[in-house]
Amino acid sequence: MPPEEGSGAVEGARLHWRALEGLYASAPVNEMFRSQLEITGEGRARIRFDITPDCYHAAGAAHGTIYFKMLDDAGFYAANTLITDRFLLTTHFSLQFLRPIREGTVYAEGKWISGKRRVLVAESRLVDEEGEEIGRGTGTFMRSHIALAGLPGYSEGLRRAVSGE
Repeated sequence: MPPEEGSGAVEGARLHWRALEGLYASAPVNEMFRSQLEITGEGRARIRFDITPDCYHAAGAAHGTIYFKMLDDAGFYAANTLITDRFLLTTHFSLQFLRPIREGTVYAEGKWISGKRRVLVAESRLVDEEGEEIGRGTGTFMRSHIALAGLPGYSEGLRRAVSGE
């Protein structure tokens, strides 16, 4: 059962979520992608991606690596909302390409579905601006030995959340 609104546990969870958003924004790989993470609740994440021609394969649609990146990140961050001390690692990911995307905004929606100790499972889906599903995936994520608090992006996101920035 989730903590009651106004409780310290809810506030602590929200600080963790903002810190995860800071972690996402700080990752060097995300300088190559026009995207923004929003943690929408416990076990849920949403990432907005802008697909442009620089993401295309030779036939003029978004390359499969873009699908993987979006689906993996959404599932990863949905799962990491439940783990406040350690960075997770993707150990397995399967995906389905449902239709090509050429241009526009795509949303990757991640949802945690099981596990809370060492291994977590999350599913994610990609939807276009009209809400049509264009891809889906399921990932397995494992706790690492990397402390979240030791990662500069997480610490900066937490500092910003505490200061109200």
